[in-house]
Amino acid sequence: MGSRDSTEDHPRLPTNDWDDLDEDALVALAARAADNLLPGEVVVFRGEVGAGKTTFVRAAARALGVREAVTSPTYQFARGYEGSAGGSAIWVNHLDLYRLEGLDVRDALELDEYLQPDSITFIEWADPALGLLKDPSVVELSHRSPETRRVRILGPLATRLSPTKC
Repeated sequence: MGSRDSTEDHPRLPTNDWDDLDEDALVALAARAADNLLPGEVVVFRGEVGAGKTTFVRAAARALGVREAVTSPTYQFARGYEGSAGGSAIWVNHLDLYRLEGLDVRDALELDEYLQPDSITFIEWADPALGLLKDPSVVELSHRSPETRRVRILGPLATRLSPTKC
C-alpha cells in the first residue's frame, strides 16, 4: 500500500512541508504539531510502512501528556490514552485501520466513539474511514534516506503550524 499524493487529492488545502528530518527532528515536529491541536480534531497519516507514522503519533501523544507507552494498535485497531490539552483533560486516541482495507469501517469499528469533542484522534492507514471524517488534518511521511524523512502536513493543522526548521 503506497501513499496517495494529497496535493492532487486536495489542491486547496493549506500545506506545509519539511524535508530531510532525522528522527529527533521528526519527534520535535510531532511535539510542535501536538501543541497546535485542538480537542475534537482528527489527524490522519499516509506513508509507506516504516515511514515514521507511529513515531510521529508517539511523540505527539507524549506532548499531549500521555504517560503510557504508545504502540501501534494494528491488531487491536484502536487504543485510547488519558492526556491533556490547554490544561484540560482529553482522550488521545490512536487508530490503525490497516487491516480494515476493503471492509466497511462502520461494521468493524465504532468510529464515532473516537471522534468526540474531548478527544484528539490520530488515524494511521485512514483511507477506509476518510469518507466519515470531517476536515481531518493529513500528515504524509516519506523516506528521503534510511535516516531521514519528508513530512507534508495539510489541512487545519497546517494553518496553525509554520514550516520553520524543527
